[in-house]
Amino acid sequence: MRSLQITVIIVLGAFVLTGCGMSKETLDSDYTSTENTRAIENGISSWYGPNFHGKLTANGEIYDMNGITAAHRTLPFGTILLVENLDNGKTIQVRINDRGPYAKNRIIDLSKGAAEKIEMIGPGTARVRLYLLEGDLENSRVTDLKVPTYTVQLGSYKDIQQAELQVQQIDGTRIETIEAKDNTFYRVYYGTYTDPEEARHQMQRLNDMGFAGFVKQIEN
Repeated sequence: MRSLQITVIIVLGAFVLTGCGMSKETLDSDYTSTENTRAIENGISSWYGPNFHGKLTANGEIYDMNGITAAHRTLPFGTILLVENLDNGKTIQVRINDRGPYAKNRIIDLSKGAAEKIEMIGPGTARVRLYLLEGDLENSRVTDLKVPTYTVQLGSYKDIQQAELQVQQIDGTRIETIEAKDNTFYRVYYGTYTDPEEARHQMQRLNDMGFAGFVKQIEN
């Protein structure tokens, strides 16, 4: 009988150790997918609330901390994700409407409402896996989920001839067609940068030459 008890203890101990090992391996290994979802990123999630409630999000919406939304550095606005809390197995579906987080080692900022659903308000952060539910990454400009890309916008026109005229005046510029609701815009951009400081330096150089512009993150 004593031999059987010892055997049971050893087996249980091995199971616990294996479970602990699997937790770390799950976070560090390749992302897993299910039949209907595609896992795209693993990492640490945080949440944001009262200090931002009622302010504008990066896509122009009013931030509702009790809503079910999230901020991500690079995913196009409107992307729908399933966020799985790897610490407790709970999940929540969110829509990307903001930019961030900018703290190191964090991949997504959930609204307070979303964080409550997966029980991460108390801890403040959680290990998560992100699954893509709706969104077209293949045809977007996102090449690295952790690294935003920037450009300098110099103009936005409804008449392509006006955009072409500005491009003729500034070497290195390009025209991109933007479809927004029922309107088509022709925007004049200069450069592509992963370093926002370099983008700001180029913007200032162009401003000094008499060409007004601003730095913006390329959304998709």
